[in-house]
This record gives sequence, structure tokens and C-alpha cells, in this order.
Amino acid sequence: MSYTLTAADKAAAQTMRDDERFNHFVARVCEHEEIWILTDEHGCMMLTSDDDEDCIPVWPHADYAKDWAVDDWSQCKPEAISLKVWLARWVPGMEEDELMVAVFPTPDATGVVVDPYELKDAIDRKQALGRRN
Repeated sequence: MSYTLTAADKAAAQTMRDDERFNHFVARVCEHEEIWILTDEHGCMMLTSDDDEDCIPVWPHADYAKDWAVDDWSQCKPEAISLKVWLARWVPGMEEDELMVAVFPTPDATGVVVDPYELKDAIDRKQALGRRN
């Protein structure tokens, strides 16, 4: 885990709108170069969005993912994916499998649901800004 997540950080994230959590996710992922998913013995967990799209939920920190690992997901464990691997393998694979990304869902909200390349573009833009500063 690249950084310590405080109770105040978690509480603040819960009050953010979906678009604010999306931007927070992109910033943290670019800073720490890892994305968190939930897995069990069958692989990566997926959810269905309100629009009936199959999505892989992602978080910027293991503790946010752990908050989702309850009830039907209680056997799941957070797993880190390096940003490099995410961009090189997961994005094209998800696109090929027609999967979407549920970015930084909270226990009571699905988060922003985007195409994998839309998330990649947001990450690319943030990284380009970071290189200029």
C-alpha cells in the first residue's frame, strides 16, 4: 500500500459526488501508480450498473475496496494492479470483453461508470499535466 488512508480521508470520500470521487481516483492512481480491485477464488469481482452494464469496480486504495467486501462479497480480498499493467492489459481486455469500469463506488453509490478507454484518457491527461508541472 503506497499511502496511509485516515478515517478523515475515508469520511471525506463518502461525501464526494460521483464526479469528485472520479477525479480523486484519477489523481491518486496517477500519484501512486496502482488500482485496487476485489478478487476471490474465481477471479475479479464484477457488478451490474443501473443501466445493466457489466462493470469492474475499482478504487484508489485497498481500504475503500474492503468497505465493499461485505454480504455477497465478503469472501473478496483487495488486490492491487499496477497502473502500467492496468493500461497495457486490462484496458484492452475489458474493451474486448465489452466491460465497463465502475470508478470508486461507495457502499451506497455505483460511482461513475465509464468505458475503459475513457478512464485511460483521464489518466493520460492527468499524467501529462503532472509532467508539465
